[in-house]
Amino acid sequence: MRYLYLQDGLQRVEVQEARAGDIVAVAGLEGIAIGETLADREHAVALPGITVEEPTVRMAFGVNTSPFAGREGKWGTSRKLRERLYNELRSNLSLRVEDTESADTFIVSGRGELHLAILIETMRREGYEFHVARPEVILKKDGEGNTLEPFEEVHIETGPDTAGVVVEMMGRRRGEMQEMTETANGTVQLRYIAPTRGLLGFRQQFLTATKGTGVLNTIFHGYLPMAGAISSRARGSLIAFEAGVASTYGLRAAEERGVLFIPAGTPVYAGMVVGEQPRDMDMEVNVCKTKKLTGMRADTKGEIEQRLSPPRQMSLDEAIEYLGEDELLEVTPASLRIRKRILDMNERYRQAKKRQLAEEGG
Repeated sequence: MRYLYLQDGLQRVEVQEARAGDIVAVAGLEGIAIGETLADREHAVALPGITVEEPTVRMAFGVNTSPFAGREGKWGTSRKLRERLYNELRSNLSLRVEDTESADTFIVSGRGELHLAILIETMRREGYEFHVARPEVILKKDGEGNTLEPFEEVHIETGPDTAGVVVEMMGRRRGEMQEMTETANGTVQLRYIAPTRGLLGFRQQFLTATKGTGVLNTIFHGYLPMAGAISSRARGSLIAFEAGVASTYGLRAAEERGVLFIPAGTPVYAGMVVGEQPRDMDMEVNVCKTKKLTGMRADTKGEIEQRLSPPRQMSLDEAIEYLGEDELLEVTPASLRIRKRILDMNERYRQAKKRQLAEEGG
């Protein structure tokens, strides 16, 4: 059974025929995809196909393996995760999904961080629970064997007082300025060609630098030779030393080391990232530590609570941008938790030592 619909105001009305120029909805046809032509059998002339840009960024989606797995999500098995990702391909033309050697991990490729972040947010709202790794760009080889990376055409509009900061930030990320103009309303418009690799994690920093007034738009430019080294995150993570509930006393001690991501009373597990420190190295902290009281001491919990700074609450985009190479983002309908790939502290040190010895030997 096939159905033909026209839009009448806010209502969709079923009709038997439509005229040239009408915008219609067709239902009941199977085995067709977006971009294909529906034509008369006697005059089967196909329209030109729609060209869909290839993905430039990919992320690893995996089954949630944290100690809190299964607490907050409705769907968390590899079968459900695989089924949901492959169903997305039916309507999301720019998306690509690949199986890996591990049955619990899938490589999902899209047109940028935002494209993949929308999928992640949609899935968590549907009740799915999983983890994702840091995004990375998709590299290619040319006919001569040279490595190419994707570049974006970046359009920026900002105020004259923050234009200098934006120019400096784009320069550090290997962006090449193509045009700089001042508009009639007093803003500055910049156009850059920049590697997609340099734009990973840039959006939030841009909004902070422009105090939320800047406008940033990007469009795929093409694959060009590698732009060279780009500095990554220069700060380390504060990692929970043991499982438990974060206490005010423990957080006060950890706050002296950096910026916290969680408030008091938050359940944590060993290997979970609870904050950021200014130095380029990770540090274990015991946020579950409580103050030992005696008969001669008074409980000063209320005083200490007042001294704690508000934690840095990160959105999904900010959490994805923060991820390091050895970190994962645990995504559930209720929470976003950053964690280390290897939760055990001793095992992390052993693996880090092996990598260091391998680099020195190479």
